[in-house]
Amino acid sequence: MLRKALAGLALAALLAAPAAAQTADDIVAKYIKAQGGMEKIKSLNSTRMTGKMVMGQGMEAPFVMMQKRPKQSRIEFTFQGMTGVQAYDGKNGWQMMPFMGKKEPEAVPAEQNKIMDEQSDIDGQLVDYKAKGNKVELLGKEQVEGADAYKLKITLKDGQERIVYLDADSYLEVKTEAKRMVRGSEVETESYLSDYKDESGHMMPHTIESGVKGSPQRQKLVVEKIECNPTLPDTLFAMPAGTKPAPVDTSKTAAAAKSGTAKDAKAGAKPAAATSDTKKDATKKKP
Repeated sequence: MLRKALAGLALAALLAAPAAAQTADDIVAKYIKAQGGMEKIKSLNSTRMTGKMVMGQGMEAPFVMMQKRPKQSRIEFTFQGMTGVQAYDGKNGWQMMPFMGKKEPEAVPAEQNKIMDEQSDIDGQLVDYKAKGNKVELLGKEQVEGADAYKLKITLKDGQERIVYLDADSYLEVKTEAKRMVRGSEVETESYLSDYKDESGHMMPHTIESGVKGSPQRQKLVVEKIECNPTLPDTLFAMPAGTKPAPVDTSKTAAAAKSGTAKDAKAGAKPAAATSDTKKDATKKKP
């Protein structure tokens, strides 16, 4: 009788004790396990994804997206019978947009180059996050499309912040949020990842829907086929010889010219001096 009573008290004490709080590292460890484990993650040296890009008004564009270690990426998409290319060779990003009148390869602006560098990490920001100089904080749980998800804040090495939501059951990534500079203005974007499938032991999303936060406009990538570790030569990602420099943001240049002209007019200077200063500023902004 005494043994039963003691056993009952022990069980009651166990049930009454608060569950050990999960840390950010606990959540990241489960995320890595959900991806097949670190060894499996590191065995993925390249990927090739084929599918379609679904845009507004029912428009679709077939695409091929490729990635290769350590930080190389390329996406090709066909629209209006023309094929556009965006690629990153591990250091420099470049693009060809024939449907925008740009039939020759050109370097991307510095802001876009930074985004491409971040997105070309085949492992993502959580894997080896400390070695990459990132910090991860657990901000609790939130609902993502009706299901609980762990909310993690990632502070990148350069101080930028990203928010990642991991499903509370599967520990797979279901949503991301980011604030980025686009043409000199901060833009907050969000992406939803779903339709995960096992691809050679790697859990990968087959639907990614992205857009500016608060805007009804969305772009959806529907992946139809994924190849793991295909042979991808470095020439696919390399910036072609003779690539044009990145375009200057003319909206900024025009604003600077207008501001400079106004200041000079107040000071009694000739407008021609403002034009000279503006040219110097525009030259400095080129990468």
